[in-house]
Amino acid sequence: MQPQISLNTKLQNQSVDNSIEPQLFRLRTQLLSKGRSDYTLASTDLMSIRIKCYAKGGENVLHAHPAEDHAFVILAGAAKFSGKEGEVAMLTRNQGILLPKGCYYKFESCGDEPLVMLRVGAQKENLEINRIGLNGKSLPGKSKENKHEDGVPIEGFYYE
Repeated sequence: MQPQISLNTKLQNQSVDNSIEPQLFRLRTQLLSKGRSDYTLASTDLMSIRIKCYAKGGENVLHAHPAEDHAFVILAGAAKFSGKEGEVAMLTRNQGILLPKGCYYKFESCGDEPLVMLRVGAQKENLEINRIGLNGKSLPGKSKENKHEDGVPIEGFYYE
């Protein structure tokens, strides 16, 4: 039988950095008539929170993140998510999907308005390659291979 260690004992053995402060952020991004945008709202060494906007299309190439669990929550518009075997789900406002590390997926904006999503990711380790294609090789998000297209803002229109 293993000795029981109390929660208080475990907490006493951990050091706390008293200089750490919370990070505040706002869910706001400019809407796009073409392309896509991706902005980090807050991050730590383990977690990132980003807001993404897509006029049409999306992350059109199947890929996986080998060291990161991440989730998308649809804030506006609609997205069709697909995996290796085809369509997984059509998601609309206030619906989400959790993609465990190593899960292959792609998505596309398929609504009548720009797609706006909150993306939350968490990873324990930083790998040299954080995103891979079906061939197992690096697939940068802002690459021609991933069909990246810079966003064209709709002047004066924002999701907030």
